[in-house]
Amino acid sequence: MSSKKGFCDLGFAKVDTDRRNRKGFAEVIFCPGKDRQHLKEIAKKIIKAKEDLLLTKLEKTEFNFLKKTIPALKYNHLAKIGYFLTKSKPLSKGLVLIISAGTSDIPIAEEAAVTLEIMGNRIKRLYDVGVAGVHRLMNNIDKLKAAQVIIVVAGMEGALPSLVSGLVKAPIIAVPTSCGYGASFSGLAALLTMLNGCSPGVTVVNIDNGFGAGYFASLINHPTR
Repeated sequence: MSSKKGFCDLGFAKVDTDRRNRKGFAEVIFCPGKDRQHLKEIAKKIIKAKEDLLLTKLEKTEFNFLKKTIPALKYNHLAKIGYFLTKSKPLSKGLVLIISAGTSDIPIAEEAAVTLEIMGNRIKRLYDVGVAGVHRLMNNIDKLKAAQVIIVVAGMEGALPSLVSGLVKAPIIAVPTSCGYGASFSGLAALLTMLNGCSPGVTVVNIDNGFGAGYFASLINHPTR
């Protein structure tokens, strides 16, 4: 798979063989919209190169198809992530805390959590502590203050990241989800709330992008990787 150009040309795809050298992790495969045969060929090439394989937004039917060719492939059904690791990684010293506002946000929170685990981060989860019952969050202040980085996943009005940021010094990565009724516009209302938050120290990723939040948190938590 190695190439002097830094990529492997499969005809339908150019697999980035230099990604780990530049970013600390191999190319990650976003699955929606891809032909299943293309997915299989890309996955085989990455594994043949002895790289870690991470497939995001992977449906169970596509996982079952890939599993026939890659028996060691694992799957987290909540996160919709498929993965194959060449070897286990030493865990980070820093802790990443993943918070969800409601239980409907858990699949996106899990996408972030599994991404972080695969990249060798020590994590903790704190789910269903949204602003409709803020005493649930306030009862876990010690967990918030122990974190090196905090990911906050919220749909509806998306107010939770700003609240968390006002309580801690750790950087916050806010993830709007598409959870909500009609006027939430499939996550747009939460996204705009998070972008317009007044509490400093909050960055925002795209709607339902748990992987992007996990990846960015890992870069902060592993500054020398």
